[in-house]
Amino acid sequence: MNRRDFCRLTALVSLALPFGASMAVASAETVDYTPGVIEDALAAGKTVFVEYGASWCSTCARQARVIAQLREADPAYDAAMLFVRVDWDAFRSHPVAASRNIPRRSTLLVLRGDAELGRIVAGTSVDQIKALMDKGLPADA
Repeated sequence: MNRRDFCRLTALVSLALPFGASMAVASAETVDYTPGVIEDALAAGKTVFVEYGASWCSTCARQARVIAQLREADPAYDAAMLFVRVDWDAFRSHPVAASRNIPRRSTLLVLRGDAELGRIVAGTSVDQIKALMDKGLPADA
């Protein structure tokens, strides 16, 4: 499915669902990085979970499966954070990686404001990724 078809399908689904349900569908997406998306979200007061990965990377694929499993099991993650995927092949030399000293693909970050709340490099365990995602939840969660 290409991006245009996905957008059309998402629009149709959002029209067919009640308002609250369509919001849940929209919030469960992972945004592909474009310059400024992380900075804009942080400036708006959002917490951002950033996934630096490559389509050919098996570690990245494992991380993505764990993240999806955790997000499906607990909707609080999607309510609390914007999930952004950075294509390592396209952006490894870009400031989105260089300014945060990202050493390699399969790096996961949680950001809020000017602070990095946590980081994992090449970790794939459910417990480790869950602990990182938990850092992005509000203190009262």
